[in-house]
Amino acid sequence: MSGLDRLETRLRASRDAGRKLLVPYMTGGLPGWTDGVRAAAANGADVIEIGLPFSDPVMDGPVIQEASQKALDSGATPVSILEEIRTLDVEVPLVVMCYYNTIHHPGHQRFASMLESAGVWGAIVPDLPLEESGPWCEAADTHGVSTIMLAAPTAPDARLPRICARARGFVYSVGLLGVTGERTSLASTATELARRLKAVTDVPVIVGVGVSNAEQAVEACRVADGVVQGASVVRRFMASGADGVGDYVAEVRQALDRGI
Repeated sequence: MSGLDRLETRLRASRDAGRKLLVPYMTGGLPGWTDGVRAAAANGADVIEIGLPFSDPVMDGPVIQEASQKALDSGATPVSILEEIRTLDVEVPLVVMCYYNTIHHPGHQRFASMLESAGVWGAIVPDLPLEESGPWCEAADTHGVSTIMLAAPTAPDARLPRICARARGFVYSVGLLGVTGERTSLASTATELARRLKAVTDVPVIVGVGVSNAEQAVEACRVADGVVQGASVVRRFMASGADGVGDYVAEVRQALDRGI
């Protein structure tokens, strides 16, 4: 591929038009999860991140761990979730979050082809470090799948341009050291890292991990181009189903549109 990929092109256009980017997360394979995705899409999501449940989710906190276990217990597999993704007739890009073993098992080219054929635009692989990402990234590029790279608060300044150069779609700015989950306040590291990234790249910078409500989303977006919201979305889905997701995404969308 040459030039900007389609996900980055789309997100840049929204950002440049003055829109802050909202990326809700949904655990794939939960009963009724596709309705949650549709509700998020209908209420202002710019991209939807779909988690492929894994038995050892090292980046995920209690809420998403619980959701992943429920999905696994109900028989969800990467293949079954990708089949369900094919049925999602939504107007926003869908990306998957998966751990590297999920890619390694079928092989890079096969997994990238599976994502492409399911209509998935990108992949976030939190346990695949930059230095070892080449073979997967090349396969993903071949199949038009954006590999969304993560940057951690502990990354030295010299490393950030290398992460951004390899990133496709957007750069995932990890808001704090630790696992996903809701917190009472936005960590200072969230805006600090986003600011460092914005200084070295024009690729959209989106903060995830620890962005827990509409107020924190607005705070993060004073520096960043957008936010990922995971645990706060999944908790509402498990409590109130798709309606809970739709109401919450609409609330955050309105806050971002009003508060920036």
